[in-house]
Amino acid sequence: MRTNPGIARRWIPLQARIATAAGLLWLAIVLGAGAAQAQAIVAMVNGDPVTAFDVEQRIKLVKLSEHKSLTPKEALELLINDRAKIKEGKRFGLELSPSELDEQFASMAKRMKTTTDQLTKALEQQGVRPETLKARLKSDFIWAQLVRGRFTQSLLVGEKEIQSAMNANSEAKPDENSFEYSMRPIVLLVTRSAESSSIDGRRKEAEALRARIQSCDEAKEIFRNLRDAVIRDPVQKTSADIPATLRGMLDATPIGHLTVPEVTKQGVEMVALCDKKPTTIDSPQKREARDKIFQRKFDALSTKYLAEIRRTSMIEYRDGRN
Repeated sequence: MRTNPGIARRWIPLQARIATAAGLLWLAIVLGAGAAQAQAIVAMVNGDPVTAFDVEQRIKLVKLSEHKSLTPKEALELLINDRAKIKEGKRFGLELSPSELDEQFASMAKRMKTTTDQLTKALEQQGVRPETLKARLKSDFIWAQLVRGRFTQSLLVGEKEIQSAMNANSEAKPDENSFEYSMRPIVLLVTRSAESSSIDGRRKEAEALRARIQSCDEAKEIFRNLRDAVIRDPVQKTSADIPATLRGMLDATPIGHLTVPEVTKQGVEMVALCDKKPTTIDSPQKREARDKIFQRKFDALSTKYLAEIRRTSMIEYRDGRN
């Protein structure tokens, strides 16, 4: 049987189109199955779903932020806890708007000394969506407010508790003398794109001013009239409020003088020490003991409270467990 050449020419493209369509259909089925599997609901918490993708994301986030490996079961339980906490927060009118959540995200980036864009990029490079971290921040923030609000009196830490903890800790360092410092932060501004020669120039300028200035009033007068320089309002801090490095610099600086210049992202920074006097308000050792006692109380009350709200929550596992 002879085939009409015109029909043959039309038949070949038709075969190719059918094959292509079949391939695309197969690809769509495979991709669709993968997406469906990722979005498969593994648990319901008070009507709020937890998906397999949520579990995968929490595992990645914990590995990145805490350097720990979670099993899917452990990650699922953490997500159930988060859903229960947020539900409890709503019961008391505690909620975070999208803009407030963005502020929490930006604050975390700032504490990490980076930008929100850089933090987002770092997360995405590890396969973590920014929304995953924001969901964790939301749960943690609401829960902290709930525990503090409900157990305010139980979380108070008294002086006797602090002294008892310090006396019981044989490894504790002797209580250092505590001071209250009055100081004025100073910055000689340098642009981020400035060359090293410009930074060195400003550092030399700072050293010259440091040798010259003898009082905070003199520092205020000079830096308010100096090009590309800022002197901030006075700040009062105790020894417990200041990092050990800065505390050492202040203790080595005579009153009225400036601390050793340091190069930062803003430029060359110093601190004018205006006053320094002994105080019994707090000390680094007391602050450390107080923080440890508070955290111990917070953790115990948090565990108890979480168990309560889990008992009253509607939790349905979709893997066959009750």
